Amino acid sequence: MELKSNHSSPVLTDPIPVNNSRLGIHSNLLSYQQSGGSLSSGKYMTIPRKKPGKLEDVWSNGWLEAMRSSSPPRKRLIKDKDFTIEAAADDFDIAYCSWMIKYPSALKSFDQILKNAKNKKVAVFLDYDGTLSPIVDDPDRAFMSDSMRSAIRDVAKYFPTAIISGRSRDKVYELVGLTELYYAGSHGMDIMGPVSHAESGDHPNCIRSTDQQGKEVNLFQPAREFIPMIDEVLKTLVENTKDIKGANVENHKFCTSVHYRNVEEKNWPTIAQRVHDILKDYPRLRLTHGRKVLEIRPVIDWNKGKAVEFLLESLGLSDRDDVLAIYIGDDKTDEDAFKVFRERNLGYGILVSSVPKESNAFFSVRDPSEVKKFLKALVTWKKFEKA
Repeated sequence: MELKSNHSSPVLTDPIPVNNSRLGIHSNLLSYQQSGGSLSSGKYMTIPRKKPGKLEDVWSNGWLEAMRSSSPPRKRLIKDKDFTIEAAADDFDIAYCSWMIKYPSALKSFDQILKNAKNKKVAVFLDYDGTLSPIVDDPDRAFMSDSMRSAIRDVAKYFPTAIISGRSRDKVYELVGLTELYYAGSHGMDIMGPVSHAESGDHPNCIRSTDQQGKEVNLFQPAREFIPMIDEVLKTLVENTKDIKGANVENHKFCTSVHYRNVEEKNWPTIAQRVHDILKDYPRLRLTHGRKVLEIRPVIDWNKGKAVEFLLESLGLSDRDDVLAIYIGDDKTDEDAFKVFRERNLGYGILVSSVPKESNAFFSVRDPSEVKKFLKALVTWKKFEKA
């Protein structure tokens, strides 16, 4: 794995090698020597803005193409009693029907899922944005419905349940408001999980803490060293994008994101170039693309898939044959978890999407309303099984 040597982009060119330990975090967590962007400096550097017109960097390294490919086409709104759902105009065309053959509906395949879940310990992992709440123009208003909250509360009564989000852990807890769950923020770089005597609890980046109810928990933060650097980049991003109408920089503590959902497409090259100019001085940070968002994250061997493995081990479910895990998510960052599920045969990844797109998931649902139906069906099955 190497970074591009021409300093035109800090993005990864090859996958980070997986460590030989079970969690892949003990010897290779921080793989690079610091060579730009001091972690200890208290000063914040402002990068001079480039004059409009010089955008060769973001064209040549494929950023603009990635921004467009990760941004769904214009959609129409469909009203549901709990959600305002964005749905593509061609949801029911031939391409989508063909796609459904490869990624069948999790609702229509529910009996198949239950057949494999029988006599097994089921664990549930959920993304937040686009999964439990609709995608909205203002990230601070991505609220889930009361009925969805009730469904998740019921799920947590019967199954170990965790939410793994790109948002900060504190923010996603504020939005969900349920103490019965485990939370992993910043794409799994900030995990509050159960106390266990497993290897994960002895890791130097894992400390004992207490949750909102005063219960003892493990707090795992593999990117803690990067907080000063992330803060530095955050302040610079806010300053250097404040003149771009619609741009929104969000702080996730261990990573930061630049939303361009409300930015006119003609200004996407400008926002990409601004981000590029800042990140080229921080080789220990990398860029990933989400749904109309640029996400800046530390270059460490950690993602949502690793977070699932860590939580399963913390729950004492990692080495058991009678476990079936379910992960539901809608974004590119959830693919890391879907991939782990396939490679380790952990259970089922379920993609939330109303448009065809390639995925490592096994099944699909169209939108948060179908996620809620699936979760309610799980609870009904468990109640019937225990009766």
